[in-house]
Parts: sequence; C-alpha cells; structure tokens
Amino acid sequence: MMLYDLVKMKNEQHIFRMTDDTGMLQHAKYGVPDPTKGYTTDDNARALIMAVLLYEQRPVKRYETLIYRYTSFLLNAQNEDGWFRNFMGYDRRFIEERGSEDCFGRCLWALGFTISNEHVPVNIRRVAKYILDRALPNCSKLLSLRGKAYSIIGLGFLDSDQSKVIIRSLATSLAEEYYNHCREDWKWFEDVLTYSNAVLPWAMLVAFQATGEQRFKGIGLESLSFLEKHTFNKGYFKPIGCHGWFEKGGKPAEFDEQPIEACEMLLAYLKAYEITEEDGYLEKAKKCYRWYTGYNSKGVSLIDPETGGCYDGITKDGVNLNQGAESLISYYISILSMERFCSSSAEKYYYLSKWA
Repeated sequence: MMLYDLVKMKNEQHIFRMTDDTGMLQHAKYGVPDPTKGYTTDDNARALIMAVLLYEQRPVKRYETLIYRYTSFLLNAQNEDGWFRNFMGYDRRFIEERGSEDCFGRCLWALGFTISNEHVPVNIRRVAKYILDRALPNCSKLLSLRGKAYSIIGLGFLDSDQSKVIIRSLATSLAEEYYNHCREDWKWFEDVLTYSNAVLPWAMLVAFQATGEQRFKGIGLESLSFLEKHTFNKGYFKPIGCHGWFEKGGKPAEFDEQPIEACEMLLAYLKAYEITEEDGYLEKAKKCYRWYTGYNSKGVSLIDPETGGCYDGITKDGVNLNQGAESLISYYISILSMERFCSSSAEKYYYLSKWA
C-alpha cells in the first residue's frame, strides 16, 4: 500500500478551483479565483511541475488531467519561432506577442522535468519534447541571467550531448558575470540581489552535474553561501524584500517576502545536498519549507486551512491574504520536493499530513 493511501486528501481543493478548462488562473481575491486577471504561461509552466510531482507520487486520474491541461497551455503559448507568449486574458487571447526570457526559461524548466519523468504519460512526454525542441535554438539568444539559469535547470534533466553543450555555454556566460561582479564581500552575479535569486547558484550546481566542470560547482556553492548569509542571518529564512531589493553597499529590503523565494531556495539547497551529501544543506531546505508554516519573520502560517492555498506573502503589516497561483504552486512544489528527499516513513508522513 502506498503511503498516500494512509492519508485522506482534502486540502488540494484550491488547485482545482484555480484551474479551469484553459489552465491555472493567475490571481485570487482571498481564496476565490479572480478571472479578471487572466492567466500566465509562467504559472502554467510551474503548475506543470507541480502536477507531475503530484502524479509521480500518486498516479490518479485527477492529477493526470492537470498534466494534460498545463501541457496544452504551453503548447498554445509557443510561437512559431519557439519563444513563448506569457500573459493571456480570460477570453483566451494572449495580450503580447512574446513573453520575457524568464518565462522562456521557466518553460524549459517545466518541459525538461516533464520529459525526464518516467511516470508521465508517453504522449505528454512526446509533446513536451516537441515544444522543447522548437525552443532550443533560442537558448543562444538569451540575455537574462535568470532566463539562462532556468534554462540550465530544465536542460539538466536531459541526458543528451545537445543539452550539455547548451548548458556549458549558458553556465560559462553566468560564470563570466559572476567573475565580473564578485568581490571579497560580494559573491554574486550582479550588483544587486532582486527576485528568484536562488536559481542562479542552483543553475551552476546543475551545470556542474551536467558537465563535470569544478568551477561551476565552486561558484554555485560560494554564491549560495553568500545568499544564505543575507537570508538566514536571523536563524530563519527571510528572503530579500521585493520593495527595494538589496543593492551592493546598501541594506536588504525587509518586505514583501514572496513564497516563490522560499521554494527556489529550498530547491537550491536540495541540489547542493544531492551533490555534496552534507546534511547542513538538507536542514536549511527544511527551514525554507517551515517558512510557509510559521518559522518566519512574523511567526505566522501562510497556509489557509480551509482551502489548502498559500497566502501571497508577508508584508510589513502581516500576511497578504490573497491566494494566487504562484504562491499556491510554490508551496506544493516545496512540500512535494521535501517528501522526495525524506529518509524515513515518519518524515514522509509529516510532509504528506501538511497538505492532506
């Protein structure tokens, strides 16, 4: 009997409320989906990762349906030139000709993860590869650091000569940025810490796994340590606030704290743990998970016990009570990823019981 069979699922309902026959809606007003804000490819790419994790750990029809829904969204979002449109209105019309490079990279992350997962239906994997193959020529045109990083992470799931060549090229360009900006007291890729910071060291660790280049590992661990210094200096995880960021020579913005930062930091630590087998990285990942459940600057849980949704962050005045897609997905990817790395049945049950 699977461990899931011991747990009655109930708090997944917000996932299905936020997902209609087009894809996952972008925003919610409190716990109610807000159709006026439409959809984003960003959210549906991340939702695909979440759905694959759900299906991997419990292969039931409702999760398989989610995988088909989100994959179909990405198929629709891709242009003939391989780039992706991002913002879509509730009328199913995209409101831009091309999305950001970050969106492109997040799509590659989702596609690579989906292609590599043997639990995913074969037709989904074939479509994901079709979409990915059309996108690959654009990797050489990327300028965004995070677009490159997400792309490395996605391609890291694939074991092909082509993916390794692209990873090496993208990681080399990130390494050059790191060397250009790195100083004794500033071990980073830019002169400012902003959003999705953890994907940069995470990508360098993935690049090391794919290519074997030790310098990528060194940069990954060193930059992760630098980020940790500024986000764990109070003992618990406190991400860089999005209202002001953290410029070199200045001070980190206190708020707002975003759920996606805890998720991506957790995933970066899990990758570091996978590579080094040092328990300290796994313990930090657990603390990132606990940010959602109350081990944070306000000492409050961000999980709505009624819906199973995740609140949209921590502000200086408390919790933002809206429960949008990015927050919801970040929480579920975090908890499902932690379940993957648990070493005992007791630990697995602990994480499962948090979302069941």
